[in-house]
Amino acid sequence: MILDRALVTRLLSQLDATGERFGVLAPFTGEVEFEFPSSTVADVDRAVQRLRDGQPRWAALPVRDRARVLLRFHDLVMTRRDEGLDIIQAETGKARRDAMEEVLDVCINARHYARDAHRLLKPRRHAGALPGLVGVTEYRVPKGIVGVLSPWNYPLSLSAGDAIPALMAGNAVLLKPDVQTTLTATWAMALLIEAGVPRDVIAIAPGDGPVVGPMVIDRVDYVMFTGSTRVGRQVAARCGERLIGCSLELGGKNAMIVRADADPERAAEIAVRACFSNAGQLCISMERMYVHDAVYDDFTQAFTAAVATMTMASGLGWMGQMGSLTSQRQLDRVLSHVDDAVGRGARVLAGGSARPDLSPYAMEPTVLEGVTEDMIVCDEETFGPVVALYRVADDEEAIRLANDSPYGLNAAVVTRDRRAGRTIARRLHAGSVNVNEGYGASWASVRAPMGGMGDSGLGRRHGDEGLLKYTESQTIAEQRMLGLGAPRGWSDERWMGTLAAAIGTMKRLGLK
Repeated sequence: MILDRALVTRLLSQLDATGERFGVLAPFTGEVEFEFPSSTVADVDRAVQRLRDGQPRWAALPVRDRARVLLRFHDLVMTRRDEGLDIIQAETGKARRDAMEEVLDVCINARHYARDAHRLLKPRRHAGALPGLVGVTEYRVPKGIVGVLSPWNYPLSLSAGDAIPALMAGNAVLLKPDVQTTLTATWAMALLIEAGVPRDVIAIAPGDGPVVGPMVIDRVDYVMFTGSTRVGRQVAARCGERLIGCSLELGGKNAMIVRADADPERAAEIAVRACFSNAGQLCISMERMYVHDAVYDDFTQAFTAAVATMTMASGLGWMGQMGSLTSQRQLDRVLSHVDDAVGRGARVLAGGSARPDLSPYAMEPTVLEGVTEDMIVCDEETFGPVVALYRVADDEEAIRLANDSPYGLNAAVVTRDRRAGRTIARRLHAGSVNVNEGYGASWASVRAPMGGMGDSGLGRRHGDEGLLKYTESQTIAEQRMLGLGAPRGWSDERWMGTLAAAIGTMKRLGLK
């Protein structure tokens, strides 16, 4: 047992679930870390009813009161971060510094939305149909219950991080975490409740995704899903049948461009972080690198040298730059991609092997060269510590190849010429593009929206949209003085002519 039994027992006691029990394997040991019950249909129904009853009272609170709760949550996460880091590491196998990214991310989000919510949610006046005669106000109304279906790779960021704006908007939240990372989501829920979120405003529906996920989707008013493109299509279809909205962050096959003017050493340092954070189990990590011929050899030498010196973590604590993969399934997928590429002629420049001597699912950071279109790793998302290098002749070739993908989640450009970097970035088919960074610059800038194009999803998290998507806009228009109908005694022809003249006058005066 890696985690403290008392902590695990205390957290799992907060799950209102009575169904089949699941065992969670610790990636560092491959042994069962703990067991938890899954939700039945009756369990989900009870949770939803509780949330339906509690949500109106939460929504009725002034925005500033909800904001205070989220700021207290911010402080609790920071104060208890070692406890949270242990849980995240134990469930995912990631290095502690990668787990710390999640802690910081959730705190940044809580602070951002607590301080921006008043601006986003306050009523807005709009010009009416006839100036002075029609008053229009737009209100933001919470959806009701938001279902957050979160994955295992970033279990705190993608559960609590998505719950924060939904709660701030006045919704109740039903979390459906991945089986592997239920404890992390439960820890987050416990801290939200301790901070002041009512117990009847947030709940967890634990259990197997294909079983419990549809139960959640069929009962909530909006869905936030992070996961594969394949499952995302199913989620979107199910939401469409119910005519409810959804936001989907899906897969990626993200590309980094290293220009001819790039500093090879600096580019290599950026690439290590961009490719191997969280052992590559990051939707926005780089799996393709297009390097200009002028710097290819120097960059490759610097990059492979840096990869060869990376230290791997195999337990709790600050002991490595990269941790383990989370499951045998992930390890099998990564090895199959590497083996297929090597079998078809690709060359391994660094890594390439599993490391069972460190932990059951450990995989070396791997750099491939000579990858061709007939190889799985060329087009399919690996979602592991594997990157392919490609030599290109110029920027145009790099842009064309980077855009040659159905995905469009994240991209990067490394260059000394920041103006050129921004110009290239605008031409890349990706929801976020980092210049001289891999993913952190865009992801951590939470006032800006983040999301994918193409097969990488729908909607955005972060930014104004990251909160407003959890609301409905309600327009209330008040007719003053004269009505829109013809005055008594006027013919329709005379009245419509008068309105046409008024509209023409408004155009000449520049009125909307």
